Amino acid sequence: MNKAVLLLGSNLGDSQFLFQQTRSLIIERLGKLKLQSSLYQSPSWGFEHENDFLNQVLILETDLTTGEILQTCLQIEKDLGRKRKDNIGYSAREIDIDVLFVNDKVLETDQLILPHPRLHLRKFTLLPLVELIPDFVHPILQKSIQELLVDCKDNSEVRKI
Repeated sequence: MNKAVLLLGSNLGDSQFLFQQTRSLIIERLGKLKLQSSLYQSPSWGFEHENDFLNQVLILETDLTTGEILQTCLQIEKDLGRKRKDNIGYSAREIDIDVLFVNDKVLETDQLILPHPRLHLRKFTLLPLVELIPDFVHPILQKSIQELLVDCKDNSEVRKI
């Protein structure tokens, strides 16, 4: 059994409804939802857009392998209307599912890097993580999620809704 930590993000369409649909598909296709954070609202990160993002962290138990987790998340995004554009960097999106952690696995492939390589730089990721797993130690940085939040230089306004 694997413990997967996912981050949902959306700034197009009815984000809260999309999150409900995403959670349902995750339960159906990935495994048992154990914990979910509050919703957090923040400005776009890495690009400019008039719509704020909603984010939420989910923790689930799954029998799927790391590769199967990623492929299932990508398929859920596609099924919910996500259209990926090659080589354009960050952009607005209906739904985004980032795989943050799978257990305490460290992995680097062309498709996936674990832990997520930028999670410690993003307050919109760290705040919901602190809500759920503040004492979890990042397997590369060797700091707890709470310590990563304290060290984070991201000064964007992130608020729980």
